[in-house]
Amino acid sequence: MLTTDYRPIPLPDFHELPVEEMRRRAKSFYEEIRKRHTVREFSPRPVPRDIIESCLLAAGTAPNGANHQPWHFTVIGDPEIKRKIRMAAEEEESAFYSGRAGEEWLAALRPLGTDPNKPFLETAPWLICIFGERRSRSADGQLRKNYYVPESVSIAAGFLIAAIHHAGLAALTHTPNPMGFLNRICGRPESDKAYLLMVVGYPAEDATIPAHALEKRPLEDIATFL
Repeated sequence: MLTTDYRPIPLPDFHELPVEEMRRRAKSFYEEIRKRHTVREFSPRPVPRDIIESCLLAAGTAPNGANHQPWHFTVIGDPEIKRKIRMAAEEEESAFYSGRAGEEWLAALRPLGTDPNKPFLETAPWLICIFGERRSRSADGQLRKNYYVPESVSIAAGFLIAAIHHAGLAALTHTPNPMGFLNRICGRPESDKAYLLMVVGYPAEDATIPAHALEKRPLEDIATFL
């Protein structure tokens, strides 16, 4: 049933922890998440759908504007659809690397070793296209405007990346530019905006990462305490 009025309820599920346990958990999470690496070589080994579903449910708990949850995850496992996505993405990427991006952007990408070829879009067992919904239907079927869509979708994507890593899988956030072809292939309305294409699966046995990817800015560069 749609909630139209403010109705506070007691905070569920929160249990205060001793400071030392908080410290241990914070450190433990950092140690786990720092082992997450973006890979571009995937194994074709299958990944059970229910694992992906659990990761998506975790992403769906992300904070968002007005609790409208303005995201849609299109999950692709069909080989033919993955091939269509690869062909369309590589067409856009070829134009990007041929000059559309500009020399400064291309120079920034060189340490990562990327190029227009995207075989992982077919090799990996799952692709997840994350769309932002500018408008969506409420529980009673009414079409409504959504708020803070980019911010909400970005937070949900972060939750999803962390959930995938926690489940023991690898992921790649792929952002072909532009991405309008994903609406057509995935059957999403033009009002939706594709934010990124997440590639999910096991890394290939010979998977590598660029050394540049291990260069992380220290805390004093990314945070200020006032």
